[in-house]
Amino acid sequence: MIDWEEVIRAEDGDKLREVKLWLFQENIRLENERRELEQSQEKFLNERVRLRNELDELNRRTLLERKRLKEESLFFDKKMAILQDGFRKLDQDRQSFERQKKALAQTETNYDMGRDGGVMEETVRVLFRGADNILALRKRYRDLLKIFHPDNMFGDEELVQMINREYLRRRKED
Repeated sequence: MIDWEEVIRAEDGDKLREVKLWLFQENIRLENERRELEQSQEKFLNERVRLRNELDELNRRTLLERKRLKEESLFFDKKMAILQDGFRKLDQDRQSFERQKKALAQTETNYDMGRDGGVMEETVRVLFRGADNILALRKRYRDLLKIFHPDNMFGDEELVQMINREYLRRRKED
């Protein structure tokens, strides 16, 4: 450290040159430190801007991902509602089918459906109702055979024979 009072009192030029040299070196050192500090501040500000940009990008991505997840959740809920509605309708159809099956069983017990085929013939006619051209008739015939063929679980040989007779009769009519 320099004693300034001693420098002021000294009339020696060497001491004055020494102090000037020291002041010059000190100014250069302070200037270098000031530049380094400014560069550090600039780096810090650049880093801060970069981090802010990264944070903004992450926030944007997060918002987009949340929006996508919300849309997928809504889509899933809609699918689930459709499936539940389908299962409800299926259950209603099953119950309706069971009622029709019971009614048919009751009808079979009430009527004698012997080999003469009175009610059965009428049933076969109903099965072919609406098949008014040859293509529709052929398609209906194939569909009925697939359903009532004796090799199927609920197939009926007598019904298939009646279906064959009705098909041949209608084909001759056309």
